[in-house]
This record gives sequence, C-alpha cells and structure tokens, in this order.
Amino acid sequence: MRRQFVVVMFAVLAVIAAASAAAAGRVAAAEPRQSTAAPVAVQRVALPATGIRDEAAMVLVGSALIGIAAAVRRAA
Repeated sequence: MRRQFVVVMFAVLAVIAAASAAAAGRVAAAEPRQSTAAPVAVQRVALPATGIRDEAAMVLVGSALIGIAAAVRRAA
C-alpha cells in the first residue's frame, strides 16, 4: 500500500513539475526581451568579521553563562 502511495505521489509531483515548466516557458516566450538592463541601486552592508551580529553573540554568551552557572550550582 505504501509503495503504491509513493508511486502515485511521485507521478503527481512529476506532472505538476512538467506543467509548471511548460507554463514558465510560455510566459517567458510571451514577454518581449529588452536589450539594455536598467540601472539598479544596491546598498552595501558591512558584515562583522566573525560573521554573526553582536546581538546574536550576546545571546550565545549569555546562554553559555547560564549553563555554566547551572552546572556549578548542581555540583555544589
């Protein structure tokens, strides 16, 4: 029963994927192509060297300190 269900679901997903690919092709073919790209303004944001934000680092350090305090309290 499970094998039949998996086969049916795979077939349904394959049909949906084929239909969406065909629809995307029709939409792309209907749109006129532009030869020049419009200029776009992009804002650059500097990331910290560590890769995480200060708030996230503070949360991680606070959680670690709470865990250490709980371990010390249990050991005492």
